[in-house]
Amino acid sequence: MNILLKSAKIFDTNNKDLHLKRRDILIKNGTIEKIAAKIDAPSKVKIIEYPNLHVSIGWFDNSVSFGEPGFEERETIANGLGTAAKSGFTDIVLNPTSHPIPDSSSDIVFLKNAAQGHATTMYPLGCLTVRGEGRDLAELYDMKSAGAVGYYDFKHALENSNLLKIALQYAQNFDGLVMSYPLDLKIAGKGLVNEGEVSTKLGLKGIPSLAEELQIARDLFILEYTGGKLHIPTISTAGSVKLIAEAKKKGLDVSCSVAIHNLFFTDDHLVEFDTHFKTMPPLRAKNDVKALIKGIKDGTIDTVTSDHIPMDIEQKRVEFDNAANGSIGLESAFGGLNTLLDLETTITLLTKGRERFGLDTPNIKEGEKATLTLFDPDFEYTFDANHILSTSKNSMFLGAKLKGKALGIVSNGQIV
Repeated sequence: MNILLKSAKIFDTNNKDLHLKRRDILIKNGTIEKIAAKIDAPSKVKIIEYPNLHVSIGWFDNSVSFGEPGFEERETIANGLGTAAKSGFTDIVLNPTSHPIPDSSSDIVFLKNAAQGHATTMYPLGCLTVRGEGRDLAELYDMKSAGAVGYYDFKHALENSNLLKIALQYAQNFDGLVMSYPLDLKIAGKGLVNEGEVSTKLGLKGIPSLAEELQIARDLFILEYTGGKLHIPTISTAGSVKLIAEAKKKGLDVSCSVAIHNLFFTDDHLVEFDTHFKTMPPLRAKNDVKALIKGIKDGTIDTVTSDHIPMDIEQKRVEFDNAANGSIGLESAFGGLNTLLDLETTITLLTKGRERFGLDTPNIKEGEKATLTLFDPDFEYTFDANHILSTSKNSMFLGAKLKGKALGIVSNGQIV
């Protein structure tokens, strides 16, 4: 398909000649053929015009969950990738949350084949341990050869310190990225929400910040001993930011992410016992949110993620104690982040992080493959059920006032 984007304001801080300039962009057979102040439309071209059209390199989300195979009632790969595309994401990293859980090369091949032909490209993670049970290492090298971009027992803390040590040592042989979820299970116990004033008022069992920070401290000590590459997903406390900042000053090869909802909401939103706000890690206190935002601005926190976790109604419309953790987040990611931060920071965060997973970052340049996100940063609206594209509807952003809306993507020779 040939596409002409008319009068698009280009947002690309790495290209001073084009950054914040309005240009026409002609795309032929998936490649950017011409960028100019005005391009006359050739025959057989789809013209895209929008009053406040902005364009950046394609957005990237490093923590997305679907359901297929095994939990298709939550989300299929096809609808999930369609949702990601309409939410502005050209590339996503898929968490190992299916059944059977992907812990072998054949599982990775299945997932990659299932995602073929979509505008959004999906990169699967493999489990770090067999069946995600934390006892024996999975087929790390074979999964990387099949296309896995990292190893993660999704939201399951690795209790065996020696197993993490061996994983970090072994993965260095093929530049593998090891991920470790930050939660000390013994300290977290049966906690449901952040331990603090709100949990006390509501009578809910709390998870102290110590549970996250102690696990991170352990993992960083192991990393310092072994070397290798460690990614700590979805941190949530001020202490975690401090620990990771200190580790980076030492020169350790560690990265981390934060979920957008942990920046947007605090545990004050739990007062209605709304299960949409039940997540892991839990929503924390205001001082934690301030520290997380500061960590983003000073570079301690490497990436943000929607931490998109679809859960069907049977998992959410139950008593708070029994409800599953998780919220969908793809559809609200840009609006939520752009409401909190300035546009330059928002787009920088949404476009960075590929290199950590061994992926190339696209460019807005003539002759390059078109991997673009189209968006309107000034559109203000209240997020409601009509904005949800996922099969599951468990969004904590329902009713939130947001600024900024994704319009779609141009990627893999397609426009969505």
